[in-house]
Amino acid sequence: MDELTTMLPASDKLIELGITYGGKLLLAIATLVIGLWLISRLSKVLRKIFELRAFEQTLQTFLIQLIAVILKILLFISVITMVGVQMTSFIALLGAAGIAFGMALSGTLQNFAGGVMLLIFKPFKVGDFVEAQGYTGIVKEIQIFHTILNTPDRKTIIIPNGGLSTGSMINYSSEPLRRVDWTFGISYGDSIDKAREIILELMNADERIHKDPQPFVGVISLGDSSVNLVTRVWVDAPNYWDVFFTMNEKVKKEFDNRGITIPFPQRDVHLKQAK
Repeated sequence: MDELTTMLPASDKLIELGITYGGKLLLAIATLVIGLWLISRLSKVLRKIFELRAFEQTLQTFLIQLIAVILKILLFISVITMVGVQMTSFIALLGAAGIAFGMALSGTLQNFAGGVMLLIFKPFKVGDFVEAQGYTGIVKEIQIFHTILNTPDRKTIIIPNGGLSTGSMINYSSEPLRRVDWTFGISYGDSIDKAREIILELMNADERIHKDPQPFVGVISLGDSSVNLVTRVWVDAPNYWDVFFTMNEKVKKEFDNRGITIPFPQRDVHLKQAK
């Protein structure tokens, strides 16, 4: 009889606890299940939106995962609070840890923000030939924290995205056409008209050079030893260097064949004999 009397208050307490926390627990479980389902649906919607806006695949995956993790953390905090656990101290501690973590990784976070900006606004894409942060090369890969370039001599350059997103940059591949410039020097005794005719013949004969706008040849300066003719033509961007090197060689050979002299610096020295 004494044991039964002792057990009754304990069972009453269990019933009381069940009544008090049972409803909260069921509500918390329902909130957790529905919240996780909504986060999953939101991730799918965000993926479709990013695909429609042609976001980079790397950025799509990273942003969707980041948003999902943040939402799940907030959901779990809400569920625990609904059960009756006091989260004030924990949230304050989490905030302080977040501030310290952010200060320790300020450079990394800057690179992360720069990577997001680059992937959203796309000032360049993989395969573009760019000049930035003192380096020139073809963009091999755009990562969240770094951008990787391949230089023409096959060096791999890793540039942090923080400085890359805020600094000046030249994208040589953004326009379909590029202008090729040369300066050819001829001697003062040669005919400017003849030299211009030779250059234009060579430029017009090359199918890679656009005829609209037309190739231009004009006197840009009268140097100490030569009359300098500037030549400007327009080509498709991928043909820039091929045309540049080819025409340097062809102009030199044609000038030689047709009697046009490319002078080199000369200096007249007068010797005076002392009496």
